[in-house]
This record gives sequence, C-alpha cells and structure tokens, in this order.
Amino acid sequence: MTSHVFGPDVKRQGAIGVHSTGLALGCLLGGMHLLWALLVASGFAQPVMDFIFWLHFIRPVYVIEGFDVARAAGLVALTGVIGFAMGTAFALLWNRLHRASP
Repeated sequence: MTSHVFGPDVKRQGAIGVHSTGLALGCLLGGMHLLWALLVASGFAQPVMDFIFWLHFIRPVYVIEGFDVARAAGLVALTGVIGFAMGTAFALLWNRLHRASP
C-alpha cells in the first residue's frame, strides 16, 4: 500500500521560496516572543514558568522581571530577524540540495 510512496516513482520536491520561508520562520519566532512579552506584561509569566519548571521536576530559580516596552520590542524584533535569517539560510540550502535533475 505505501510502497509506492518510497519506491522509485518518488517525485523530488521543488524549490521553495527563499523570502517566504524567511518570513514564515521570522513571523513564527517573533510571534512566539510577542506572546511571551504579552504574558510578562499581564503578570502571568512567573506562575506559568514556575508551573512548567515544576512539571519538569526543576526547582524554579529564575525571577521574571517587570515589563518594559522597549525591551519587549527589541526581543520581538531581534528574534524576528534571527528567524528570517534562519529561514532564508534553510531555503537557500534546501534549493541548492534539491536542484532539478537535467
């Protein structure tokens, strides 16, 4: 049944968009850190972190500092740029390794 998926008839994946992949990963990482910044701003970050550490059998030793808009904006921007760079590098590597055969 599934042998046709792994057999010689498998089609090679084509090229992926470099900029769209960079944007997708940049938005994902930036968005995750935006949610974290909102959690800090709401005051729920410390209880959430304490709970997550407790679930992993770790004694919480970190203290979440107060919210600062400039730091939050820098966090979101920096992680977005890093995500874009990582996505772009991945897409370039993918496209190089998956060039169509002549």
